[in-house]
Amino acid sequence: MMLLRSYRLLLLSMVLGVAGCSLLPQAPLYQLDAGTLKAPSARTGVVLLLEPLALAQYLQREVILQRQADGSLTETDAHWAGSLQEDIDHLLQRQLASRLHTPYVLAAASSGLPADMQLIVSISRLDSGPQQPAVLHAQWRLLDKNGQLREQRLLQLEQAHNDSLTSQVQAQSRLLQQLAEQLAVDVSEFSRQPAASASGNRTAPPAPRKPALTPKPPAAPVTGAAEVYRF
Repeated sequence: MMLLRSYRLLLLSMVLGVAGCSLLPQAPLYQLDAGTLKAPSARTGVVLLLEPLALAQYLQREVILQRQADGSLTETDAHWAGSLQEDIDHLLQRQLASRLHTPYVLAAASSGLPADMQLIVSISRLDSGPQQPAVLHAQWRLLDKNGQLREQRLLQLEQAHNDSLTSQVQAQSRLLQQLAEQLAVDVSEFSRQPAASASGNRTAPPAPRKPALTPKPPAAPVTGAAEVYRF
């Protein structure tokens, strides 16, 4: 009898425990917005290899951080829906393909195509706070098909929001879309350069010809102890 009663109590505790867990509020999940994209319809275009994003270490976590007025970072109850680094990688890849009108924006590790350009992007800051704007600090390098550095830039952007966490994530998404726009501008400008300029083999202009010097008549000596000549 005692064994049966203990079994019932254990079963009741398990049922109540499961019910209690189901009533606990779930942590909200957020994902970046890639914006309005138009899939490239052409089957040709520049082949751009996108290296894996170098993301600041403090951003490589599931929980979403908040920047405070004193510059400190605090954790929230919200989480990113997956890896933030992979999410940004996919956002930039889709944005660049749409803006450059090419289907060949490829991850460098999985590409077997010869590249026209190689893009290396790093993000050292991407955060916001209840009373702090969304801020993005990024750097990128653009290499030609021979691996030579052709462009290197730094970018700092800010975006206002209405203080809610949803608005902050939207503001960070817009900053990343602006980053993709700047990247696309650099890639487009480089792809339009002539082959000679892009390869670095520029023909040096001929040196200007110097005019022939007209011979001057010999200077007359000045009478005195010494002879001084002016030329």
